[in-house]
Order: sequence, then C-alpha cells, then structure tokens
Amino acid sequence: MAYQALYRKYRSQTFGSMIGQEIVTTTLKNAIVNEQISHAYLFSGPRGTGKTSAAKIFAKAINCPNQVGGEPCNICDICTEITRGTLEDVIELDAASNNGVDEIREIRDKSTYAAAIAKYKVYIIDEVHMLSAGAFNALLKTLEEPTPGVVFVLATTELQKIPATIISRVQRFAFKSISTAEISGHLQEVMEDENLSYETEALDVIARSAEGGMRDALSLLDQALSFSEEKLVLNDALLVTGAISNQALVDYISYLEKADSKSALEQLNTIFAEGKNMLRFTEDLLGNFRDLLFDEKSEISHKLLYRWIDIAIDSLKALKETTQTKIVADVMTMRLSDSKVALLETEPSLSRIKAQTAASQSDIVVSRGEEFKEEETVEPATILKSKPKASSIMRVSRDRVLAVLDEAVANPDAITKIKEAWGDVLGASASPRDLAVLKSTRLAAASTSALILTVEHENLVKLLVGNPELTGTISSTISDICGFQPEVLTLAEGDWREIRAVYASNRRTGQILAEASDVLPDQIETEAIQYEDKEDISQLAQQLFGDKVNIIND
Repeated sequence: MAYQALYRKYRSQTFGSMIGQEIVTTTLKNAIVNEQISHAYLFSGPRGTGKTSAAKIFAKAINCPNQVGGEPCNICDICTEITRGTLEDVIELDAASNNGVDEIREIRDKSTYAAAIAKYKVYIIDEVHMLSAGAFNALLKTLEEPTPGVVFVLATTELQKIPATIISRVQRFAFKSISTAEISGHLQEVMEDENLSYETEALDVIARSAEGGMRDALSLLDQALSFSEEKLVLNDALLVTGAISNQALVDYISYLEKADSKSALEQLNTIFAEGKNMLRFTEDLLGNFRDLLFDEKSEISHKLLYRWIDIAIDSLKALKETTQTKIVADVMTMRLSDSKVALLETEPSLSRIKAQTAASQSDIVVSRGEEFKEEETVEPATILKSKPKASSIMRVSRDRVLAVLDEAVANPDAITKIKEAWGDVLGASASPRDLAVLKSTRLAAASTSALILTVEHENLVKLLVGNPELTGTISSTISDICGFQPEVLTLAEGDWREIRAVYASNRRTGQILAEASDVLPDQIETEAIQYEDKEDISQLAQQLFGDKVNIIND
C-alpha cells in the first residue's frame, strides 16, 4: 500500500476524535440528535484546526442511517463514500479555484434537485472568502431562499472578508487555535500508534512550531521522522522546525542582562550561522520575555523587561518590512543590551532633576509681570562644566546643541514641518541598511539651521556621523520639501538627556553659559534670555517635555 501522509492518515473521522474544539462538536452533535439541521453553516478559524474535517463529519452524521448520539458509524456505504469523497450528494468545492459567478450559479441550479442517495445534499465550500463579489451575490440568493434538504457548509480562515449579508444568514462556529499541550499529547498518541521512539521535548518543539494547527503539527512530525534515524530527538526537531533551542535563548538573555553586547552579538551570530530565521528568533525571544515577566523567581526587573518587550516588538515590525534581517537583529541586540545601562542612568537622573526642581521651587518665586527673584539655586556653570562620562560619544559641541535648542524654542514650526516630511526622508534612503539605521533614531529637536537625532546605542552615532551620504540625503530631502536645509546633529540618548537638563536649568535662571574649549569655529553665539511672565516658562516647558506638562494657574 502506498505511503499516506500522517495528517491524512490521522484525520478526524468523528466529532469525538477532534482535538480542542469541544464547544463546536457538542453543539453540532446536539443539533443532529434533536434534528435541528440549519440550511447553512459557517466554520471560521485558523488553518489546520479541523474546519473541513468537521464539515465532512457533519455531512456523514446527518446522512448516516446508523448515527448514535450525533456521531456517524463510519461503516455504512454512505459514510465510507463520503470519507472517500465519492458520494455524489456531498459536493466539496475549493472557492480559491471556483470563485466566479458561473460556478455559484451552477451550484444554485443543481441545488434545486433532491439528493439521489442520501437524506441531505451537502455543499462544502472551502476558503469561501476567495469568492468574488458577484459570486457572493449569487450565493446570497440561494441562502435567502434555501431548498429543503440542501445544506451549505462554508469554511474560511479570514472571517473579516465575508460580507455581513452572508454571515447574518448562516450559523457561525468559531474554531479556536489548539493549545500546545493538546497538540503535544496527540502527537504522542500518533507516535505510540506508529510504534516509534521519541523524546517528549522534541514533540513539544514541534507542537510550539505548529502555532495552534494540528495539520501543521502532523506535517512537521512527518518531516522530522524522515530526517531522524532510529529515534526522534530534540536536535532533529530543532533543525527541521528552525526553532531556537531554549539554552541558546537563555545564554543570549543572560548576556543582555549583563549588558554584554559583544557576547550577545557573538551568540546571535552563532544562531544565525545555524540557519535560524531572525523573525522566528525574535518571536521566540519575545515569548521568553513574556515568560520571565510572569516568573516570580526571575531576577530581571519588570521595568527592564517592559523595555525589552517594546524593543522586540519594534524589531518584529522592522523585520517584516526588510530583507536585511541580520542587520535589524544586530541593532535590536545592541538596543536590548544598552537598555539596562540606560535604565540605571535614567533613575538617578530623574532623582537629581526632582531634587533640583524642588530646590528651585523653594528659592524662586515667579508671578505674572514680575521678574525672577533668585536667592539660592543650583549653579548652572557647575552643571555645564561637568564633563560627560568617558564612555559617551559626543560628535558635536554642547554649545552647538544649546544654540539649536534656542532656535527651536523661537521657531517651533520647524520641527513640525520636518516631522511631516520624515516619511519622504525614509523613502529617500538609498539602502536597507540606511533605512534600518534611520528607523532606530528619534527626532529630538529641530530648527531651520539644524536637527538633532538621538539613538539608544552609541555605535549608531558612529554609523550616522561616518555616513555623509546619508546625512546629506536627509538635509537635501528636507530642503526640497520644507524650504530650509538643516545640518544633521547626532547624539546618544544619554548625552541628549544631560544637555536637555542643563538647558532647562539655564533657561530657568535666564542664563546661557558656554565652555570656550567646546566652541566650534562656526558656533552660533547665544544671548541670555530673560522671562517676563509665566507664559514664557509654560511655552518652554511644552517645547521640551510635550504632553507631560500640566499648567496650574494659582
């Protein structure tokens, strides 16, 4: 006898043998027992969850002369012919290849004739969402005026594409994704029935890779059995499914937790060299982050995990839009590794800013029409003269950034225009690598003379500063759209936060100070700005901090 694929050999032949669809099967069996057979049903749900199998079982059960409790006997001539697909009263169609008006009109005409052998004539239309608009209209007429003894069973994986007029005329059953545990348990039954040796971990990997579809799981098992020798082992399942071993993910996450970007990148390279798909890797990584979030024994803070999950989700979107998946994965790894350092740096900075704000509020009294009255406050020169950390990469002077911020406050329309043009800037990127780098940046501030881009990882500063072609493209594209050509300044996120805090302090006290050693030849000289009322301060705060500012009039 010719070899039969496992998903065909172990296809469900009764409602009781279907896995994970108890609500649907119970409802259908009760309808059969009570003889409450509707003229049309719609089965919707993910692929491989049993929609077509349930339709054929239903066709057997309503026509089987020996059915008991809503289950077909699978012994009589009608049941065996339906199983083989040879009974002329049960017609199975694929709407993907029979999606025209003529095919549906033919069904409508033939449905007026009574069943020749069985009690009910059953039409099973798979992938019904593929029908054309005209075909749906032709089918609608048949559903509006059903012929007695004719049952339509429609199956689809994309319910949203079915017209509401069709849905309102059928009984709809939603098939859910099958759980990993249920799939793994069924695979064990199949392996034992086939008298084959296996490792439970291997079946678990296959079950996870199936993503809720039993047919996919059986197909993957078939492939893994062809690859393995005497026994199905974990490594065979990992190679066939392309899944990432749990140990590889644990090692990768441990390097991220230590902020060891070099080791994390080496681990990523090893995974990539094994032929693993970076999209699949990121999905598995995201699942591990979720598990760590719910693991009470995990030593990784929830704040860090939230950051990691956000970064992984952003990277998933980028991976689906580019062919340069390794570059996106590398950037994601650097962002994940640096996020812990950024988190540790942010918390002390926030505490320091809160302390400075509290001190300033006690020392400075601001009222409408009055000038600042300064008694004791933080010395701006002291803040400004504090040197950045040794690890920071500063490609532009602090005074230049302060000057841009002054211009940005004076002309808030500049950043609005640049944001509107940013989609065209991304579209003008010459290579996928440049596009991936640009998507990892954030537009922090802008004026007509310069714009400030910030990045999480300091290595990305090097990529932008060392790529005059890319920065030139940014400037020229903005010039064509906005009418001004800004210089592109790139800062690490940590440097930007530090300068922004200094600028806020300087503006609060009405002083702009500069270190002579930092001034560039083309440095724009800045002037001290004095505020006359609260509206100026409110405007500055909104420019710097956006929607987070609450203005209280006392």
